[in-house]
Amino acid sequence: MAASDNKNTFKNENQKKTASPPKKTKKKPGKKKKAAQKQRFQNIKIITGIFLILFSFYLVISIISYIYQWFYFGNDDALLSMSFGEILTQPDIEHHNWAGRIGAALSYQFIHQWFGIGSLLFSFYFFVLGLFLSSGYQLVHLGKSLVYVVSLTIWISLTMGFLFFQSDELSVLSGVFGYQGNVMLTAILGNVGTGILLLFILLSITTVAYNIPLRWLNTDILTRKPSSAETPGEKPKRGKEKNIPKEKEPSHADSSTSSISKEKEGISNTEEYALDNEEENNTQQPNHQETTPEAEDKGAAEEETSGRGSNKSAEAKENEAEKDIESKNENGIEFTIETPKAAEEEDKRPSEPEHRGLDTEYDPTLDLRDFQFPPLDLLETYEDSHHIRVQKEELEENKQQIVDTLQNYSIKITSIRATPGPSVTLYEIVQAPGIRISKIKNLEDDIAMSLAAHGIRIIAPIPGRGTIGIEVPNKDPQTVSMRSILGSKKFTQSKYELPIGLGKTISNESYIADLAQMPHLLMAGATGQGKSVGLNAVITSLIYQKHPAGLKFILIDPKKVELTLYNKIERHYLAKLPDAEESIVTETREVVRTLNSLVIEMEDRYNLLKDAQVKSIKEYNQKFIARQLNPENGHRFLPYIVLVIDEFADLIMTSGKEVEGPITRLAQLARAIGIHLLIATQRPSVNIITGSIKANFPARIAYRVISKVDSRTILDSGGAEQLVGRGDMLLYTGKELVRLQGAYLDTSEIEKLTEYIGSQRAYPEAYKLPEYVDEEAETSKDLEDLGRDEMFEEAARVVVSNQHGSTSLLQRKLKIGYNRAGRIVDQLEAAGVVGPFEGSKAREVLIQDMTSLEQLLENLS
Repeated sequence: MAASDNKNTFKNENQKKTASPPKKTKKKPGKKKKAAQKQRFQNIKIITGIFLILFSFYLVISIISYIYQWFYFGNDDALLSMSFGEILTQPDIEHHNWAGRIGAALSYQFIHQWFGIGSLLFSFYFFVLGLFLSSGYQLVHLGKSLVYVVSLTIWISLTMGFLFFQSDELSVLSGVFGYQGNVMLTAILGNVGTGILLLFILLSITTVAYNIPLRWLNTDILTRKPSSAETPGEKPKRGKEKNIPKEKEPSHADSSTSSISKEKEGISNTEEYALDNEEENNTQQPNHQETTPEAEDKGAAEEETSGRGSNKSAEAKENEAEKDIESKNENGIEFTIETPKAAEEEDKRPSEPEHRGLDTEYDPTLDLRDFQFPPLDLLETYEDSHHIRVQKEELEENKQQIVDTLQNYSIKITSIRATPGPSVTLYEIVQAPGIRISKIKNLEDDIAMSLAAHGIRIIAPIPGRGTIGIEVPNKDPQTVSMRSILGSKKFTQSKYELPIGLGKTISNESYIADLAQMPHLLMAGATGQGKSVGLNAVITSLIYQKHPAGLKFILIDPKKVELTLYNKIERHYLAKLPDAEESIVTETREVVRTLNSLVIEMEDRYNLLKDAQVKSIKEYNQKFIARQLNPENGHRFLPYIVLVIDEFADLIMTSGKEVEGPITRLAQLARAIGIHLLIATQRPSVNIITGSIKANFPARIAYRVISKVDSRTILDSGGAEQLVGRGDMLLYTGKELVRLQGAYLDTSEIEKLTEYIGSQRAYPEAYKLPEYVDEEAETSKDLEDLGRDEMFEEAARVVVSNQHGSTSLLQRKLKIGYNRAGRIVDQLEAAGVVGPFEGSKAREVLIQDMTSLEQLLENLS
């Protein structure tokens, strides 16, 4: 009996489960009804919009016809004393309006009875409203345009009445409203007062409509530094203004929904290569979803189906089949080709970033408030940069070669997944149980030989996954345009302080990084592999996002040809020494002076941060914008400074420690005060990239190099020797290696970019760095500027008597140190006693006898 009871209860439960689906079907008619109601409402909205557009044209025709008939044939006043019903029912009424009897009545009402010729503006508003209802396109802001239309219509009516008050023929231009209003105003204000009032109304409407800044009287409180007479007690008067910027703080909370959005959108594991996945997901879906009846029904349906595991798994397999192309070969190995992600569409919002404008007390962009950020149209686009065009036959062939090679060495695998990229395809394999990873890693050369391709790289294992990656170059690599990177939502909607677009990952996603967080970047690789293009890509990324007030570049170009195009934006974006003629530093001696000057700038900034009691440039600038720091105490707005060195190896070879010393100090200390270094070199040897350099450059980019030793010098690991060139790079972020295809930027694109910026209004001069005095340069000055050593005359007699000018002679005879002896020799050269330096040879003595020397010393004294 117990067994039968259990069976009955089991049957009842199954009947309940099978009976549950009809409950779900009861909701379907409700959904269809709501969808039908929504469609009906949409149709009514479109029809109403089309009617308003047609009515606007009809009204324009009737008004123009009325005015034309008024001036040439008289009006239709006989028809206008009748009602609309009489006009429609009596067909024998005589009229002259092009729009018929109704048009005559409408035009009489708008022109004669109301606002005169200004009534034409109402037809414009009807057209704009109809366009919005029918197509959703908002030509102008509906609320603002209604206010402007009403205001201008009233002003035009009053102005026409004021100008043509005495003319019966032109009274049609003002209408009854304008005529009666003018009678009232002139009775109160007179003709002069009425004219002044109308002019004032016009100026007020124009100022509000075009947001023209009013700078009459004293506006220093809003736009300039506070006066010295301002007392601390007066500061609370501006307290309300300080609270305005806080409205923007919630925007930083968008990242809280990133993990949820990842799960909903089914993001594949390949997106772990991107730095900014969370930012992209936040832009793809809103933070707060409205709860609609459709959503509630969908949620209820999901709850009812949550208990049916088999159905759920079947649906998941169907979804996965839509995304990927799966196949099994005769050996039972699963082969999955992941569908490449299409390139992101260009963000249609304006290219310039958000500006805080006048809602803060100090605007650092005020001096160049009309500065226009460069549009994306200046950059080239490529047809093959939007879609991955790797053929399925190529993927199948490579897959089979990999499988055959592994099977030749008795290595069994269970599945392969292919992820095509712009220039490289990643094959992820899962080995059979018991197969050691090192065994597959050692077959790198054999797999490369079987595929007959250079640039095979094995990642064993892929970090964060239980798979082994084999990167195989595509037969037909694609070009990644800089425009596709800068136009992506990842870049335009990035919250980074210094966003830079480097290229695209294997999964065809734009890779955006923050230079402020890196905080310095080292780029190295063999000649012609893409370093200079990478430098230009970083510079262009920053220019597209940062206003000239917030960013300055120091460009060092020993080759003298790579960065010269940026001379055109000297007074916008570049910084230089006060006495420098060129903004692009090319001479080695000027490089040393510039680096030491930047060290002084760093120390000055740290003193400002100490006085402001903050720890970073971001906090300091926030305080300065809020006018919590007094400029009379030396405080100023601090722009970010990016030091760009194109060929670091040449500087090390010519100047050595003079260059390495200040660069090491900057790399160690300059992060917090907004100074960041971007260094490129084509000689990745240990004497160029020293331990102190590597320790302070955690972010490094390696282009193709010749040997594995060079790769280890840059990245502390191999892999760069397996790259294929043409912008193919490995980025080391301090945690992981990411393979990217660098964005391509042509010289013509840089020319158009710099010409566009250079043609705009600029600052009076380039950003001035602190003055630096070179000690060695000082030694070459005249004696009048330096002053002579106490033993100068005695040293001169020793040199002339021995007819031998050398530092070692003075050391022995005068018992002095090498440094002092060297300074005395320089003074003797400046005085004309000895000749210039000749290497290892002693200097030539120019004075031949003691008599001539005494005369010289007497003249000098």
